Formats: sequence, C-alpha cells, structure tokens
Amino acid sequence: MHPAVARDPVRALAASRIREVANAAMGSPDVLAFWFGEPDRPTPAFIVEAGKRALDAGDTFYLPNFGLPELRQAIAGYASRLHAQTGPAIGAARIAVTSSGVTALMLASQALVSPGDRVVAVVPLWPNLTAIAGVLGARVETVALTIDPRGRWTLDVDRLLAALTPDTRMLMVNSPGNPTGWVMSADAMRTVRAHCRRHGIWILSDEAYERLVFDGSDCAPSFLDGADPEERLVVANTFSKTWQMTGWRLGWLVLPEALAPDVEKLVEFNTSCAPGFVQRAGLAAVTDGEPAARAFQAYVRDGAATLTAALAQVPRVRPVTPDGAMYVLLQVEGEPDSLALAKALVREARLGLAPGVAFGDGGEGFLRWCVARPADTLQDGVERLARFLATR
Repeated sequence: MHPAVARDPVRALAASRIREVANAAMGSPDVLAFWFGEPDRPTPAFIVEAGKRALDAGDTFYLPNFGLPELRQAIAGYASRLHAQTGPAIGAARIAVTSSGVTALMLASQALVSPGDRVVAVVPLWPNLTAIAGVLGARVETVALTIDPRGRWTLDVDRLLAALTPDTRMLMVNSPGNPTGWVMSADAMRTVRAHCRRHGIWILSDEAYERLVFDGSDCAPSFLDGADPEERLVVANTFSKTWQMTGWRLGWLVLPEALAPDVEKLVEFNTSCAPGFVQRAGLAAVTDGEPAARAFQAYVRDGAATLTAALAQVPRVRPVTPDGAMYVLLQVEGEPDSLALAKALVREARLGLAPGVAFGDGGEGFLRWCVARPADTLQDGVERLARFLATR
C-alpha cells in the first residue's frame, strides 16, 4: 500500500516560523504581540454595519464567481482614480473579487504557472508568494534587496533585469514590501515592465500595502500606472490593510480581460465566490472609506517613525527605515539566529516579534516588528527589548 502522503512540493513546504513563535504565547495577556501584520484597531464601524445589514437581509447565498457587479464596478473606479490618470480607465471586466488577497495571488499563479516554469522573486518577501509558486511546481529564483548608505532598502534594477531572462515565466514583486517596507520607484517599475513586455514575461504584483506609503503620496507607485490593459500584468490587492479588514478575507485582482475567463473558472473550483455579506462590507469600504484609509495611513506612518527612532537608541540594535507598508526590520548585533532570538524574546521579555528567517534566507538575522500600534505600546516594546538585551 502506498503511504498516505502529499505530493513532494507540498511536503517540502516549511511551516510558518511566525506561527511557530506566536503559537507558544498567543492569548497570553502579558505578551506584547507585534508578530502578525495587522493593526490593534478593529474594522471601522461603518464597514461592520454594512456587513451586519447584509446578514440581517439574508445575504448568505452564492453569488457570481467574480463578485457583486456593483463591487467590481466600485473597485474599478477606485483603481482608476489611483492609477489611470495617464491611461485608459480600468473597467469592471478586469476586476475579480476574491476570498482574500492571498487567494487572489494563488488564483493568478494557478492561471499562469506550470510545473518547471522559472519564476523570479524580489526578496526578502512574504513567504506565501514564493510558496505558492513552489506548490505549483515552479523553480523560484530570487533577487535580493540591499541596504543603502541611508539605511533604507534598495533594489539593483540592473541585477533584476539580468535575472529576467527570456525563459522566465513570471516575476513576483511586493511593493510596498512585507517585511521590508521597501517601495519600488515608478522609474524602476517602468523599466522592469518594458523589459518584461519585450520578453513576454508575466508580472504578478502584490500591492496589498499600496496606500501605506510614507512620502505624503496618496498611494505608492503601481505597475498599473500607465500600463496597457492587455499586457502581461496581474495586480493583486486586499481589503485587509487599507481598511483594517484582516479577518474578513476579501481581496481582488486587476487582470487583462483575455485572462478573465480562465481565472473565473479557477474561482469556481477554489472558492465559488466570496460571501455576500463580506462583499457588502467591502463595497462600503471602497465607496465611503477614503477618510478611514487616510487616517490609517497616518497612524501607520507615525508608528513607523516612532519605532524607528526609539530602536535607534537601543545599543546593538540597527533598524532599517521603511518607506511604506507597516513593518520595521531590525538587526541585533551578535544575534544571527532570528528564530532563536524571537523565541527567547517571547519567553524572557514577553515581546512577540516575527523572525526574519520566516521571509527566506534574505530575512535571516532580522526581526520584523509591526508598527500599527499606539506610540506608548511601541515604546513599551522597545523598553522590553532594551532590558532583554542588557542581560545578554
């Protein structure tokens, strides 16, 4: 009898190192938890009320695979406002509503990647992205960010272009980046997009943190800016970050119309549809949520500034200043094993941080700290870290 085991790419998946740290202390009231990528604030009340009204109205039935038409139209208008000033508006036919942002990434990858395909990813990177490609049997190769003399993450664009050879099927980019807070410049995006167009390479851009950028802009640069509607570009997004809806599990894709029929079939075979009452909450967010989005952007920006400045005062600690997203990565001199350090911090300092190794080899030696917390909570965490390090 054959053993009851999963196929090799699934068996090769590493369990989440963040969960490994968090599971030991989740629910402990004395632990300051900064390990997950979510804020301490609940979803804004007007979004919650929209979901409640939909539930009260009996909105618990199947819906079209690609989502409520009015939600798709609203997302198309929202994306066009942010990204279509220099090109054609983004039509609702290019929008697929998905059951979370990570589902959006999986659907796009299922549509585009086959076993043996070569996929290039910019790292350090949220592990789900490279894991998705691996599960599908792709060969994942990476191009690493570096830290520039200003103490910020930077990308060697020429090095990335050299990696994007004609045999590459897809490029994966996450900007603003998790865990780094790196933001890819508009010039770099145009250069990379033109290169990929010449060689027929697909771009899968995870833009979950597009509104969380710290330079005073409405949003970060996007691969959608100035893009042709039918080029080989798929952009994934989520309601989780901009509108503090992590637990609602709702996202979307912007894709070429020619790809839409295949992705629609995949939605049917993966989830059938996102729940109706969740989509109604999402419609409220995208229609009336601009003040909430701007307020959250300011909250995260202030948290990043507060935390970076406080960490810079702690001996042996070197924070890397983020330009967006909701995290600060930090190194501790003499502590190369991020998983061991994260576990010790939970155990001895009651401080919950994510180990950098969870984000691949490029993250080892770092800890990730979610900044979406009040200033006094962040300061309490820094003081716990300082006391802990003073004893080592």
